[in-house]
Amino acid sequence: MTTIDINALAFILAQAAAAEIRPRFRALAKDDIRTKADANDLVTEADEAAERFIGREVAAQFPEALFVGEESVAADPSLLPKLGQADLAIVVDPIDGTFNFASGVPLFGVMAAVVSGGETVAGVIYDPMGDDFVIAEKGGGAWQTGDHKPSVRLRACDAVPLDAMTGMASTGSLHPERRARVMQNLSRVAFAASYRCAAHEYRTFAGGNLHYLMYNKLMPWDHLAGTLIAQEAGAYAARLDGSEYHPHHVEGGLLLAPDRESWELLRREVFVD
Repeated sequence: MTTIDINALAFILAQAAAAEIRPRFRALAKDDIRTKADANDLVTEADEAAERFIGREVAAQFPEALFVGEESVAADPSLLPKLGQADLAIVVDPIDGTFNFASGVPLFGVMAAVVSGGETVAGVIYDPMGDDFVIAEKGGGAWQTGDHKPSVRLRACDAVPLDAMTGMASTGSLHPERRARVMQNLSRVAFAASYRCAAHEYRTFAGGNLHYLMYNKLMPWDHLAGTLIAQEAGAYAARLDGSEYHPHHVEGGLLLAPDRESWELLRREVFVD
């Protein structure tokens, strides 16, 4: 299915965290933190150093793969369109949850996905603070492993009625009028929140502890690994118009639920246009 050893890729993420991320946590100087698009879109010295580390190791171990990192694309936007055409690519978010990281909140992760022929075939999310992984290869199930513990197979939660659902909804990039409707509709579920960290939201969802995830902005480093892991845990995922989510998609929204019936219910009652 893929020529990438996903365990070797996972180890690279852990090495990068040990060398470049954890030593900088709660130790950043003011000029180590910069804004990108706006005040909520940050990059730190740790993001850039970790991506350089991962990029070097990927080039050494998997030279045949196109490397697409969040910060690499920020520097060279022409990289992003190549993802949909590449025979083999590795997509990396060196620190997902940079706002949390820069704020000293220990809720951030390192993510990587393997794309082969326009399809996500493997994904890994590493928790630098917990020192463990959630990991999946297409058709092989989703697993939590690391921290010297036996691997545990992940399974999405069972379906429940709408008013019992708990989940995460990222509404910040919605058009203001639609955001107002969605925020009002979220009163129909039991609980709605956001960790400001897709890595941990996907981990929590795939572990059977949430009933839905919703995102509007679709950058591949934020969602490819997590969506595959969730699907391998048994969940249903699709863009908000009902179409399949593919690596080249950067818009159209994304909704995940335990099954298709729950997905349809959420789409109709909460996340309607």
